[in-house]
Order: sequence, then structure tokens, then C-alpha cells
Amino acid sequence: MQTLLDEAIEAWEDARGGLIEELENIPANQFDFRPTPETRSVAELAVHIMEVSLMMAGELTREESDFTRAPFPKLIAQYSRGVQKLRTKREILAAMKRTLREGVKAFREAGDLHMLQLILRFDGEKGTRLAWFHHGISQEMYHRGQIVTYQRLMGLTPALTQRIRGA
Repeated sequence: MQTLLDEAIEAWEDARGGLIEELENIPANQFDFRPTPETRSVAELAVHIMEVSLMMAGELTREESDFTRAPFPKLIAQYSRGVQKLRTKREILAAMKRTLREGVKAFREAGDLHMLQLILRFDGEKGTRLAWFHHGISQEMYHRGQIVTYQRLMGLTPALTQRIRGA
């Protein structure tokens, strides 16, 4: 029988796995692609996703989780050492896989009861760690959609579309 935490981890693994497939679909020489000068490149978007997931896993597995204890950029900086400067496809894909493994391990070690406890969210309201974990998964899916849009703009067929078509 799966617990609520098991289900959330499965959802995160599925979301991250799909994101990795989409990134694998983009040629290495296109990781600097950005739709407009104001937007993140593929590489920068992938790094941002990892930074937020590292912050999410680190903060949610702490004993005293509080997303208001520091401004968002400072929380990101606290947890994202080691991924900020990644730019190559090979480095990013390896880090995507590694940060998922490490995050899953941290959540499993924290345990189900820990994840059901209340924390202070960014908006100052209380919510469970598990609900905020789902928020983090949604954030990855949001950015996966951006990666898919980038692929379309590059003239590529996204990995999921290829899979659905049986390619």
C-alpha cells in the first residue's frame, strides 16, 4: 500500500522524468536558445527548476520549515550551490537526475508524519509540507510546458508528442 508521501514522490519522479526526456530531445547546441532576450535560455530554465527543487526539498525536510524566514532569492541561494553555473546539456541532465535522487532520499528520510505537519508558506499562511511538495511538482510541470514551447519554437517535436505518436 502506498502512502500519501509515496504517491507524491511518484508524481515528482514522473514529472522530472518527463522534463528530462524533453531536455534530452533538445540538441546540446540549442541549450542557449531563448525565445526573447528577456526570457531564460533552456539551460537557465533547467537550472532554475533544479534550484527551486533543491530549495523545496531542503526546506520541507528541515525540522523548522518556514518559507518566510528569508526572501525567495536568499532561500534559493542557500540550497542551490552546485547547480547555478551548469550550462551544458551533459552537466544539466546529470544534475537533474542526481538532484531528484537526493530529493527523494531526503523526503523518504523525513517520513510521512513529517510531511503532514504544518509549515509557514511564502504567503504567510499555514499548510502541510505535503501540500507544498505538490506545489513544487506543479512548478516543475509549469516549466516543462515552457521547455515544450521552446522546442516548438526551435522546430522540434517534443518528446511526449513523439511518444504519443509512437515515434
